[in-house]
Amino acid sequence: MRTHRTEIHYVGRAGWLRAAVLGANDGILSTASLIVGIAAANAERSDVLLAGIAGLVAGAMSMAAGEYVSVSSQSDTEQADLGRESAELRDDAAGELNELAQIYVERGLEPALAKEVARQLTAGDALKAHARDELGISDLTTARPVQAAFASAGSFAAGAALPLITVLLTPTHLLAPVVSAAALVFLALLGMIGAKAGGANMLKGAIRVTFWGALAMAATAIIGSLSGAVV
Repeated sequence: MRTHRTEIHYVGRAGWLRAAVLGANDGILSTASLIVGIAAANAERSDVLLAGIAGLVAGAMSMAAGEYVSVSSQSDTEQADLGRESAELRDDAAGELNELAQIYVERGLEPALAKEVARQLTAGDALKAHARDELGISDLTTARPVQAAFASAGSFAAGAALPLITVLLTPTHLLAPVVSAAALVFLALLGMIGAKAGGANMLKGAIRVTFWGALAMAATAIIGSLSGAVV
């Protein structure tokens, strides 16, 4: 007797995973870059910590607001499309049935079979069938603004806390190099975790984030060294 095999799919994680990885990456990178730039200007530990905490709070709020507005715009677009599709189904049900059948023909079904599939799906939930197969909107991929906002803000704060903890544990004269090195390790781990959660290559994910992280921190370190003062 064959047993049912449970398959693992990652697309359902796309919305919150994107927001969480983006938030954590930005939290680590922006806070570490800010700390490295200020530390390179020979600032006191208290000034570095204050700047880092301010960056954490401002960044988390900014990420939440940005994600909410961005994903809300996507949600509004989806709802507008669904509204138009609902009106078209009401005004021209036969035409919409033919349109759905044609979509299935283009995907490889025979015309007669495509028409029968379209008819059965329309009988079950016409709007859901058109949303999924015509508009590309499904329960797995639909926009969720509040979820994205919380995931992004929470992950940003968690990511930003790591460089701040490093500051507390590091001698003042070593802040810039130690925070830079620690941030690169954190970014590499984040890249691996994000890739693993999304079913992608872990090494590629780690290399991608550490490269851009090193570039950003190097730029802020140079600016801090040239200025010689807290900015």
